[in-house]
Amino acid sequence: MRALLPDTAPQDGESWSSIFEDIERIIMPGVVHWQSPHMHAYFPALTSWPSLLGDMLADGINCLGFTWASSPACTELEMNVLDWLAAMLGLPDHFLHHHPDSQGGGVLQSTTSEATLIALLVARKAKIMEMQSTLPKFDHSVLNSRLIAYASDQAHSSVEKAGLITFVKIRFLKTDEDWSLRGETLKQALEEDRRLGLVPFFVCATLGTTAVCAFDCLSELGPICAREELWLHIDAAYAGSAFLCPEFRNFLQGIEYADSFVFNPSKWMMVHFDCTVFWVKDKWKLQETFSVNPVYLRHANSGATTDFMHWQIPLSRRFRSLKLWFVIRSFGVKKLQEHIRHGTKMAKYFETLVRRDSNFEVPAKRHLGLVTFRLKNETIGYTKGTTVFSFVAMRLIQI
Repeated sequence: MRALLPDTAPQDGESWSSIFEDIERIIMPGVVHWQSPHMHAYFPALTSWPSLLGDMLADGINCLGFTWASSPACTELEMNVLDWLAAMLGLPDHFLHHHPDSQGGGVLQSTTSEATLIALLVARKAKIMEMQSTLPKFDHSVLNSRLIAYASDQAHSSVEKAGLITFVKIRFLKTDEDWSLRGETLKQALEEDRRLGLVPFFVCATLGTTAVCAFDCLSELGPICAREELWLHIDAAYAGSAFLCPEFRNFLQGIEYADSFVFNPSKWMMVHFDCTVFWVKDKWKLQETFSVNPVYLRHANSGATTDFMHWQIPLSRRFRSLKLWFVIRSFGVKKLQEHIRHGTKMAKYFETLVRRDSNFEVPAKRHLGLVTFRLKNETIGYTKGTTVFSFVAMRLIQI
């Protein structure tokens, strides 16, 4: 693109016609068309007309909803829509903003990577404060060096990155033949690390791994985390949308033990990037980790209202809930369920086609809309390093 652009910015404004001519000449040839039906790399980034209109309206309003006072509608719509969505997915009541027995709630983050980092930071803060009550002479950095967190060897790279940022040791545990992390594996790791003087405090369980859409065994991991007082974070970035359908909620057995849960409506729910939903069981631990209270951000209702600046790393935030609200209202629960079921049906059909072709094999069990397949080596069979391809079946529903 360097050769196609001037060396310096224009001194005088240019016409819209000239700018849009350059969109076609310079920009479009270098764009990867994520919305195209011919897009077969990564996860297709879906969208829909209600989502697009919701984001356009949000950009037009252009509010910065860091506190309730900075835009009450921005905060309150997000709280209500995320309560809707939690109920739509069958999540526990402790993730709801508006429930008499709940101390938790949901918030929109930019990405799952950011949400996982936030969960790790909150769990780290809570554990260090707990340790300091019995070891008051030790500095935070010393206590942090003893902490250890766990995830499966199929976990997303964002877990590793969160460990790098927080200086927390992450131990990646082996999975079983179905690429699932089991309770016994976690239990053995806890015993080994405690003997070494380490302090386990955090487990990231993945529901729908990136490589093969495998599911860690939440029903086994959950009770162990509760008994050992470990923060249980659930990464369901892709598969979370599938829980709109009751028949797929068997993967959620053990969800009552979760301290935090994240998924991306932008992966399979027709809401385009960025839109990541992050729920926590205890909002006070979250706010304790990120709260700052400069005089210029205080308002008359501080403390009595929800200020989402205390629920995230950045200060400012966009009106993301508008596009999520538009999508849910435009399609309704039934159409969204139909969309998920159709994607799963398409993947099942694609899998049958792959299995009929003697050139290919399916090395991992299909779950939901993702099919993993690879070429066979006719003479010596496949090796562990053989390239694996994934196909994600999705489509937009026309109303």
